[in-house]
Amino acid sequence: MTQLKCAKCRQRSCQSEIKNQAALPPFCPMKTTPALVTKISQRYRQKRLNDFYVRAAQTEKDCYDEGEAQEGRTLPLRPRIREVAEFAKTIGARKIGLAFCNGLAEEASRISAILEKHGLEVESVVCCCGAVDKTRLGIPPDYKIKGKDKFEAACNPLLQAELLNRAGTAFNILVGLCVGHDMLFTSNSKAPVTTLIVKDRFTGHNPVISLYTKYHKDIV
Repeated sequence: MTQLKCAKCRQRSCQSEIKNQAALPPFCPMKTTPALVTKISQRYRQKRLNDFYVRAAQTEKDCYDEGEAQEGRTLPLRPRIREVAEFAKTIGARKIGLAFCNGLAEEASRISAILEKHGLEVESVVCCCGAVDKTRLGIPPDYKIKGKDKFEAACNPLLQAELLNRAGTAFNILVGLCVGHDMLFTSNSKAPVTTLIVKDRFTGHNPVISLYTKYHKDIV
């Protein structure tokens, strides 16, 4: 299979109707695997998946000012936290999971309060739940941050996922889990997962800033 390089594409032909497939870049999936594009498109017709997908499209549309959109402009109306709340309501979800980092406990409290104002029931689990020392989970003492001889509660994404699995949440929200821990949570969560806040200690959880500022060029 040809290597996937959409991030290097400058044509962005997929944003409009394809009339000349020969003009697509040689690495474009629409050119290298057209049968797969058709096959996957058919999967969206499966009822359960289609219901979910259509609600996502509805949430996307509702995020823009309809009047402005008709005039060729798309002005956003909602922050992501509101998008999450509205999406939950469109799919008929009542119970939502919140897996958060202890370093963002204040933010998690605010998120929970906002979702509850929208009539949602929130099940929340902090990363250090269980108070298990890192060494008990096979982490070398030298990897502790506060000192190898001190107790240091381990991040516990497997426990977070299992507790929310047992709670029967409709979907789960990630708030600031570390790189790797977020993957472990996601791969062990039975419910779909969306991220509200991504962990970035250096930028105050705003990783996109590193892509634009010259002050970070020697760091990234």
